Amino acid sequence: MFFVDTIELEGLGNRSYLAGGERTAVAVDPPRDIDTVLAAAARRGVRISTVVETHVHNDYVTGGLELARITGAAYLVPAGARVSFARTPVADGDTARVDTDLTLTAVATPGHTPHHTAYVLNEDGRPVAAFTGGSLLIGTVGRPDLVEPRLTEELARAQHASARRLAEGLPDETAVLPTHGFGSFCSSAQADGDSTTIGKEKESNAALSVDVDTFVADLLAGLEDVPAYYTHMGPANAAGGAPVDLTPPAVAAPDEIAARLAAGEWVVDLRNRIAFAEGHVAGSFNFEVDGKLATYLAWMIPWGKPVTLLAESPEQIADAQRELVRVGIDRPAAAATGGPDRWLREGERPASFPRSTFAGLAGLAGQDADRIVVLDVRRGSERAAGWIEGSVHIPIHQLHQRLGEVPDGTVWVHCAGGMRAGIAASLLDAAGRDVVAVDDGFDAAADAGLTVAAS
Repeated sequence: MFFVDTIELEGLGNRSYLAGGERTAVAVDPPRDIDTVLAAAARRGVRISTVVETHVHNDYVTGGLELARITGAAYLVPAGARVSFARTPVADGDTARVDTDLTLTAVATPGHTPHHTAYVLNEDGRPVAAFTGGSLLIGTVGRPDLVEPRLTEELARAQHASARRLAEGLPDETAVLPTHGFGSFCSSAQADGDSTTIGKEKESNAALSVDVDTFVADLLAGLEDVPAYYTHMGPANAAGGAPVDLTPPAVAAPDEIAARLAAGEWVVDLRNRIAFAEGHVAGSFNFEVDGKLATYLAWMIPWGKPVTLLAESPEQIADAQRELVRVGIDRPAAAATGGPDRWLREGERPASFPRSTFAGLAGLAGQDADRIVVLDVRRGSERAAGWIEGSVHIPIHQLHQRLGEVPDGTVWVHCAGGMRAGIAASLLDAAGRDVVAVDDGFDAAADAGLTVAAS
């Protein structure tokens, strides 16, 4: 009997896996905080004998090299990947034993990267699962545009061929276990569902149902902006990914928090957006620890800028540290817990701004339009499906660099559900703008009587 345990990286929209038998196991695309993988192995009572990478990742820092060092496991990396550390290079068709009746077979699947490799888990020689990394995902495929712009179309065509190679070479009941597709910007689209098989993908995946020219044209037309921090992930992974330090940061007193703000550093409040709106340290930014913290903070912060974390509890700080090391933000400059009453100097008052809904925005009809700005911070693809007539569009990941483009007036900022609007409202508030955070689902806009246009 074999097992496959999924290790969710919800903040990044990724998955890692631990698979094995009675005594030994393989770790696939492990996260940088390898204690999560070691804990999974301990629960199963198995030794990690093999660690594999499907590719040099562009969206997070791997823990593969450190995990192999700690466990003594063989570290399998695609032979075509240019890395600067010792590893076992893997080529198409290579096999590795996982446990008595379990083996892995490497399958070259270029597309997401030129060297991308999937691994088929075989039990007694029968394929039972395919670790497909960034090649064949649930209902979609990985992005082909993260390596080099001149290679994008070539890699998109390779992605189509790789998906078909997997589908044609594996039984329909084979489980498909991708790394990306659950919110990751490494995916060309979001996963439709939580699990899949080769047979299900044959029914629903465009890579397996349309011709290559149509597939490539549609794939390239739908690509979103690439998170800015991705440019740092490949080099970090090619170097191997350093061990992490998750010990608590130094505690920041109110004077230090004020000094760091005055120096232009980022002070990030991890509390939920409701608590932040009700009261916060003026100049701080709100990135909820339960939201996509790593993705959006890493995307927006100037790389290498010191960051101080504010949270309700030490547990929130620890959760944030774990999320951030996965994308190379290793050590907060400082941290503080509690609330604004513990973060502000004597005599200072917390800043705040109002929250509302689309119904609240609709209720302003007839008032002076010059005093109201509706700011949409969703992605371009979201806006194309429908937008509030007369609204200004600046995607959230660009807002901190384009604040000067927001027209004068009270800014009613919205996204699709409220989280990104909360981030945007905190940026605008820190810049001294009058802001209202629309904490509402966009579907409510038309229901509230607002005019929603569409392309």
